[in-house]
Amino acid sequence: MLSLRQLFLLNNAQTSFTPRMLHIERAEGVYLYGPDNKSYIDFVSGFAVSNVGHRHPKVVQAIKDQVDRYMHLAVYGEYIQSPQVLYAAKITSVLPESINSVYFVNSGAEATEGALKLAKRYTGRKKILSCNKAYHGSTHGALSVMGNEYYKDAYQPLLPGVEFIEFNKEADLLKIDEETACVIMETIQGEAGVRVPDQVYMQALRKRCTETGTLLILDEIQTGFGRTGKLFAFEHFDIVPDILLLAKGIGGGMPIGAFCANRDVMSVLADNPILGHITTFGGHPVCCAAGLATLSAIIEEDMMAGIDEKEALLRSELIHPAIKEVRGKGLMLCIQLDSFAQVEEVSKLCIAQGVIVDWFLHCDTALRIAPPLIISHREIISACNIIKNALTEYEMRAK
Repeated sequence: MLSLRQLFLLNNAQTSFTPRMLHIERAEGVYLYGPDNKSYIDFVSGFAVSNVGHRHPKVVQAIKDQVDRYMHLAVYGEYIQSPQVLYAAKITSVLPESINSVYFVNSGAEATEGALKLAKRYTGRKKILSCNKAYHGSTHGALSVMGNEYYKDAYQPLLPGVEFIEFNKEADLLKIDEETACVIMETIQGEAGVRVPDQVYMQALRKRCTETGTLLILDEIQTGFGRTGKLFAFEHFDIVPDILLLAKGIGGGMPIGAFCANRDVMSVLADNPILGHITTFGGHPVCCAAGLATLSAIIEEDMMAGIDEKEALLRSELIHPAIKEVRGKGLMLCIQLDSFAQVEEVSKLCIAQGVIVDWFLHCDTALRIAPPLIISHREIISACNIIKNALTEYEMRAK
């Protein structure tokens, strides 16, 4: 009989020739467990998904309760389904008043697709601005606004009318003009290696978009729901987007995404043409029930209260001759090293010692650090010690 490892390689489509091949049997809190019960601290939260930890009891109970009622009923937007209604109401209750309409989809990439369509339909314009080293998903439209040609060239032609600016470069904002439908930007760039913009830049961006009638789309797919110490990263910069993208951490481990806007803007998708955006499974009731439990748990359990302290602890612990810089905000950080070879080997050494770290699409010389919000100080110190030990072991092997 073939092993799971063999079946994985035979029947599951591969995304690279060097998958991690880490076999996980169960997960709980900040830990993943292998078949031999070996534990791993998930220091990347399943790539910024498990903000409340794996299998948070409130999320699990919400899923079980909803499964006992109903699962899929109809395409999104036709039936009144309490999980969708209550979750949308909860999300808008914690957003600025101007963002009062939520369109649920299945993923971050789909949220990007919907937002791009919405911006073009509402403004009647065709020009889109994105940032170099941006990542907004891997579907055709989302790929069009990715700021890295390496990942795009094989799939040309993509969307026309897309131009690129440098993230955090104020002079480039002059490219935003009366022909621009939208600027799509990560509030904090993720796959570029966690790049935090200046407040002056973000406020200038907001001002320029307002002056030209351009819609500002902020991608909070990685930052959303508390990762930076606030529910939404745009709160750090005293600005409000026109369209907000959410996914990853908003489902407590279930697949869900959303694009949010003012209802007057969102209303254009309902007419000329009718059904201007369609999704069968978007806002799946089980996913929305899990999402509502996730957001409620973050707020009720005050999970953001200690984020600044945890960031400070990480920065104080992550001191090693091989570490060039620690960048980021809250529990969205990166460790800058020298080379991909170093990053790859150190990440393998970390996994062998029980800590899962990874790297970034557009910055493969840095390690990703994004643990669940519930991680304890003790677990942070333990994980950091393992990372430093791995760095030291790599240096000894390289001599």
